[in-house]
Amino acid sequence: MSKRDYYEVLGVSKNATEREIKKAYKRLAMKFHPDKNPGDKAAEEKFKEANEAAEVLTDEQKRQAYDQFGHAGVDPNRGGGHGGGADFSDIFGDVFGDIFGGGRRGGGRQAQRGADLRYTMELTLEEAVRGISREIQVPTWVGCETCDGSGAKPGTSPKTCGTCHGQGQVQMRQGFFAVQQTCPTCRGRGKVIDEACGSCHGDGRVQKTKTLSVKIPAGVDTGDRIRLSGEGEAGEHGAPAGDLYVQMHVKDHEFFVRDGSNLYCEVPISFAQAALGGEIEVPTLDGRVVLKVPSETQTGRMFRMRGKGVKSVRGGAVGDLMCKAVVETPVKLTSKQKELLSELDESFKASDKHKPKETGFFEGVKRFFDDLTS
Repeated sequence: MSKRDYYEVLGVSKNATEREIKKAYKRLAMKFHPDKNPGDKAAEEKFKEANEAAEVLTDEQKRQAYDQFGHAGVDPNRGGGHGGGADFSDIFGDVFGDIFGGGRRGGGRQAQRGADLRYTMELTLEEAVRGISREIQVPTWVGCETCDGSGAKPGTSPKTCGTCHGQGQVQMRQGFFAVQQTCPTCRGRGKVIDEACGSCHGDGRVQKTKTLSVKIPAGVDTGDRIRLSGEGEAGEHGAPAGDLYVQMHVKDHEFFVRDGSNLYCEVPISFAQAALGGEIEVPTLDGRVVLKVPSETQTGRMFRMRGKGVKSVRGGAVGDLMCKAVVETPVKLTSKQKELLSELDESFKASDKHKPKETGFFEGVKRFFDDLTS
């Protein structure tokens, strides 16, 4: 019986690319592989025919010889063939990966660990600095209490799979091939359940909202997180649970801005307090303290109050409270107040010493324009 044309076997044109040839072979191999057609001699012959055609057409030299001389050009028994063989492993790898799912040697498939979970906890600055215990509710998968996570009906237990004998894999042989395949009976677990648990339907876990008490240590900040080992999703069929990560988010504060261990706040002072000096009360996380404002204080001046900041959860000394003075301009003045301010301003004009920054600024502006016109 004469051989069919290799291009006809694979169902591709004579100018098909190597990629198109491999794709056609992969489709036929998956369809006619003996392991998928046990006892079917016709399918086995088609598989061998596709193998032979793809081996020639994916080898550049063999394909040239075949295109020029036909089957005689690649038949080693006729002296016209080329020695060696094409690197066919990439095709086989793709095909058997799809057919068998990339099996592993050894025992049954390891039970899949449960997924990790993340919970974002919002805290006030005071709670973050001092620490707090809080209950949270987390929707998750938990181990089934009815079957204790086994998935089997109470009073029964999973049995060793009779197909793979607990290995989770079966081996298929075809000629020189020996391929590991995930056991179709137990799906790689190595065990089977005859009667499934009515609560979890054989999964070993159920959905539930879990209530947990979480202790937040003093000094945490936005971005910090706490890992609660084993409080994530339960794994299937009694597999270990994942972890729960509690992520911190500290809400904005009315007065303070935190930067590491230090706190910053703006302290408004009146025009008179800035000029004459005085004492004002400022808030801290421990209560109120008195801040002494010296005379002639300008907006932006920073006052440091040592030890009134935060102690980081990572240790180290307690930070400081940095108070920024902001001179507040009077608003909604009465006629009398405007008149008094005008008189005061006129008195300042008698001497440059009262407004050194203003005097220096305008003198500098004058020099700037003089230089431009000179």
